[in-house]
Order: sequence, then structure tokens, then C-alpha cells
Amino acid sequence: MKRAGLFLIAVVPVVVAGSVCVSTAPSDGGRTEGSDKPAAGAPATPAPASPTPPNSSPSAASPTSSAPPAPPPSLADPGKKDLAQQLVASAENSTLDWRGAYGYIEDIGDGQGYTAGIIGFCTGTHDLLTLVETYTEDHPGNGLARYLPALRAVDGTDSHAGLDPGFTAAWKAEAERPAFRRAQDDKRDRVYFDPAVGRAQRDGLGVLGQFVYYDAMVYHGPGSTPTSFGGIRAEAMNRAATPARGGSEKTYLEAFLDVRRTAMTTMHPGTDTSRVDTAQRRFLNEGNLDLTTPLEWEVYGQTYRIPG
Repeated sequence: MKRAGLFLIAVVPVVVAGSVCVSTAPSDGGRTEGSDKPAAGAPATPAPASPTPPNSSPSAASPTSSAPPAPPPSLADPGKKDLAQQLVASAENSTLDWRGAYGYIEDIGDGQGYTAGIIGFCTGTHDLLTLVETYTEDHPGNGLARYLPALRAVDGTDSHAGLDPGFTAAWKAEAERPAFRRAQDDKRDRVYFDPAVGRAQRDGLGVLGQFVYYDAMVYHGPGSTPTSFGGIRAEAMNRAATPARGGSEKTYLEAFLDVRRTAMTTMHPGTDTSRVDTAQRRFLNEGNLDLTTPLEWEVYGQTYRIPG
């Protein structure tokens, strides 16, 4: 997991965004915001209501019940979830076509080995290994299964030992199979998307806040260190109360983004932080807490738009 964004010395908007993967190893706890007068010409006193006809229910004659309120917007709603994937893809793969990234695989020189797939699973950070392991349990004999010994050996390192020269081609080929695409989706949802959205909802955050959590989970991993999602959230809560604790949603999200930006530059000084500065913070400054389209933002110097 995760790609940490481009370094300033290597920004090329049309090239896949560089990033840093964060370990999901168990040692880190797992990656693993009238009037009451009668109208003119109306009688001063309302006319008495007609009696309810015999054998009629009161509700039929004079309905008083109202429909239950609509649930608050959620990033898990299909349209919002697709929007979230486009936003992440703009930072992870320099594209809005997130479905085109299943077969992406590259060593981006961040010390985490190969980075691959829709959210940047990494050979050096455990999540790519567990993805292939789970996939192989369900689909024995797949094109990646033979690389499992090598993936276990290089886990936690940047080594390609046992993976070259065939692993990248095997990944791309397997990504053509719907089953492997579903496996990537399931891993994304189980480890990153669902936990981030659930935590944000419990913190009282709307759609933008849910996305802010999700993108941080993708980038930093769900551990508890100062530069992981759990540590970032804890420090943000030291600075501002969440809405669930009576705080202002905007104020809390400002604090969270401040802490996250610091975590990014602590991990890699010089890292491009535009996914926070000119994307998420832009939406927040515009007061777009529901991530309502149209949206316009900038990542790594490239402008993206999603129409209304």
C-alpha cells in the first residue's frame, strides 16, 4: 500500500504519480461540517374540520405521518464511490480512468519494490503479497501463483529477486481477468475504503470528510504511527474536536489536512503535497462538504474536472 505522491524533482503530470507504500505488517497494528399570521383573505379562525366518516381510519382522512428523513449522503453511495475512485486515481495514476489501472505495475523508485493495481499495492509492504495469496486460494493455478515464494521473500524490501523478468507481464495478463479485478476491488474495500468511511461516519463527517479519510488511508496505511492514518487522526483530534464530539466539521478537517501534510513531508521531504493542497483543501475552502459536482482540482500541476 500506498503511493506517497511525486517528489518535486520528478513531477511529470502525464506519468503515473510516484508514491510511497506503507507497510501493512501486523507490527504496525495492521494496514492491517415565518409568520403565523393567516394569509390575506383567509378567515381569522380556521373552519372546523369535517368529522371523520364512519369506518374510516384517522390516518386515511387526515394523514399526519411524514416520511422518514433521507439518510445523509455517504461516500459508499455508488455515484460518490466512483467519484472517490476518480479523485484517488488522479493522484495515484494521473488519470480519472481508475478502471484502467488494474494492470498498472512499476517500480517508481520509492524503496518499496513494485507498485501495482488500482490503489498501488506494493511488493515491499505486504498488501500485494496478501492480495495474491487470497486470490490464489480462490483461483489456484493463476498466473501469479508461481511468484508467491518470491513475493514472500521480498516482502518488506525493494528487491525484485525472483520476480524479474516475468512478474510484471504476469500481473498485466492477470489483470485482464475479471476475477483478479474483483480481488483488487475487494482488497481495496476491506482494508482501505470501508474502514475509512466507517470511521469518518462515526466521527460525524460528511462525504468530503469521508474521502479525506479514505485518501489518507490509501496513502499512509491504517497503522498507528505518527505518519500512518491512525496517528494522523489522533493528532488532528488533539487540535480540534470532531463533529461527533461537538466540533466544527470544517475546523476539524482543516486540522486533519494540516497534520496529514506534515506527515507526508516527514516521510519524504520534498514530496508533492498537491493532492492535499490543491484538491482536498480546495474543496474544503469552497465549503463543498458533500463533494457535489462539478468539481475542479489540480494534482502535480495537472488540472482535472468532473462535470455536474
